[in-house]
Amino acid sequence: MDTQSALAALSALSQSTRLEIFRVLVRHEPDGLPAGDVARNLDIPQNTISTHLAILTRAGLLTSQRHSRLIVYRACLSRLRDLMLFLLRDCCAGSPELCAPLVAGLPLISHP
Repeated sequence: MDTQSALAALSALSQSTRLEIFRVLVRHEPDGLPAGDVARNLDIPQNTISTHLAILTRAGLLTSQRHSRLIVYRACLSRLRDLMLFLLRDCCAGSPELCAPLVAGLPLISHP
Protein backbone atom coordinates (compact mmCIF):
# COMPACT_ATOMS: atom_id res chain seq x y z
CA MET A 1 0.00 0.00 0.00
CA ASP A 2 1.29 3.45 -0.86
CA THR A 3 0.76 6.69 1.04
CA GLN A 4 -2.09 7.91 -1.19
CA SER A 5 -4.02 4.67 -0.77
CA ALA A 6 -3.51 4.76 2.99
CA LEU A 7 -4.72 8.35 3.12
CA ALA A 8 -7.84 7.48 1.11
CA ALA A 9 -8.67 4.60 3.47
CA LEU A 10 -7.99 6.61 6.61
CA SER A 11 -9.99 9.53 5.27
CA ALA A 12 -12.96 7.28 4.54
CA LEU A 13 -12.81 5.82 8.04
CA SER A 14 -12.40 9.20 9.73
CA GLN A 15 -16.15 9.88 9.68
CA SER A 16 -18.10 8.22 12.52
CA THR A 17 -20.93 6.73 10.43
CA ARG A 18 -18.53 5.24 7.89
CA LEU A 19 -16.36 3.81 10.66
CA GLU A 20 -19.41 2.13 12.20
CA ILE A 21 -20.51 0.80 8.80
CA PHE A 22 -17.08 -0.72 8.26
CA ARG A 23 -17.06 -2.26 11.74
CA VAL A 24 -20.52 -3.79 11.21
CA LEU A 25 -19.42 -5.29 7.91
CA VAL A 26 -16.24 -6.69 9.47
CA ARG A 27 -18.43 -8.42 12.07
CA HIS A 28 -20.56 -9.92 9.28
CA GLU A 29 -17.71 -11.46 7.33
CA PRO A 30 -17.63 -13.57 5.26
CA ASP A 31 -21.27 -13.22 4.21
CA GLY A 32 -21.62 -9.43 4.18
CA LEU A 33 -24.90 -7.55 4.41
CA PRO A 34 -27.31 -5.91 1.99
CA ALA A 35 -27.25 -2.11 2.13
CA GLY A 36 -30.72 -1.98 3.71
CA ASP A 37 -29.63 -4.30 6.53
CA VAL A 38 -26.57 -2.13 7.19
CA ALA A 39 -28.83 0.93 7.39
CA ARG A 40 -31.28 -0.79 9.76
CA ASN A 41 -28.48 -2.22 11.89
CA LEU A 42 -27.11 1.29 12.52
CA ASP A 43 -30.39 3.21 12.30
CA ILE A 44 -29.12 5.22 9.31
CA PRO A 45 -31.64 6.73 6.88
CA GLN A 46 -31.82 4.82 3.59
CA ASN A 47 -31.21 8.01 1.63
CA THR A 48 -27.74 8.55 3.16
CA ILE A 49 -26.37 5.00 3.39
CA SER A 50 -25.48 4.81 -0.30
CA THR A 51 -23.21 7.85 -0.06
CA HIS A 52 -21.28 6.34 2.83
CA LEU A 53 -21.05 2.94 1.13
CA ALA A 54 -19.78 4.58 -2.07
CA ILE A 55 -17.02 6.46 -0.22
CA LEU A 56 -15.88 3.28 1.54
CA THR A 57 -15.99 1.37 -1.73
CA ARG A 58 -13.93 4.01 -3.57
CA ALA A 59 -11.35 3.80 -0.79
CA GLY A 60 -11.12 0.06 -1.43
CA LEU A 61 -12.48 -0.87 2.00
CA LEU A 62 -15.69 -2.49 0.73
CA THR A 63 -16.67 -4.73 -2.12
CA SER A 64 -20.18 -5.22 -3.40
CA GLN A 65 -22.00 -7.91 -5.30
CA ARG A 66 -25.47 -7.82 -6.77
CA HIS A 67 -27.80 -10.65 -5.79
CA SER A 68 -31.04 -10.17 -7.71
CA ARG A 69 -32.41 -6.86 -6.42
CA LEU A 70 -30.03 -6.62 -3.44
CA ILE A 71 -26.50 -5.31 -3.33
CA VAL A 72 -24.51 -7.12 -0.66
CA TYR A 73 -21.52 -5.28 0.81
CA ARG A 74 -18.50 -6.91 2.37
CA ALA A 75 -15.52 -5.52 4.21
CA CYS A 76 -12.34 -5.94 2.21
CA LEU A 77 -10.19 -7.59 4.85
CA SER A 78 -7.14 -7.74 2.60
CA ARG A 79 -7.30 -3.94 2.26
CA LEU A 80 -7.59 -3.61 6.04
CA ARG A 81 -4.57 -5.90 6.42
CA ASP A 82 -2.61 -3.80 3.91
CA LEU A 83 -3.51 -0.62 5.80
CA MET A 84 -2.46 -2.09 9.13
CA LEU A 85 0.82 -3.34 7.66
CA PHE A 86 1.42 0.08 6.10
CA LEU A 87 0.94 1.72 9.51
CA LEU A 88 3.24 -0.77 11.23
CA ARG A 89 5.83 -1.18 8.48
CA ASP A 90 8.50 0.88 10.21
CA CYS A 91 7.38 0.02 13.71
CA CYS A 92 9.86 0.15 16.54
CA ALA A 93 12.87 1.24 14.47
CA GLY A 94 13.37 -2.16 12.88
CA SER A 95 12.92 -4.13 16.11
CA PRO A 96 9.72 -6.09 15.47
CA GLU A 97 9.91 -7.78 18.85
CA LEU A 98 8.96 -4.44 20.39
CA CYS A 99 5.66 -4.56 18.48
CA ALA A 100 4.83 -8.03 19.82
CA PRO A 101 2.63 -6.67 22.68
CA LEU A 102 0.64 -4.63 20.14
CA VAL A 103 0.01 -7.63 17.91
CA ALA A 104 -0.63 -9.95 20.87
CA GLY A 105 -3.32 -7.54 22.09
CA LEU A 106 -5.40 -8.08 18.97
CA PRO A 107 -8.15 -10.64 19.54
CA LEU A 108 -8.29 -13.52 17.12
CA ILE A 109 -11.42 -13.61 15.00
CA SER A 110 -12.85 -17.00 14.26
CA HIS A 111 -15.68 -17.83 11.90
CA PRO A 112 -17.97 -20.79 12.41
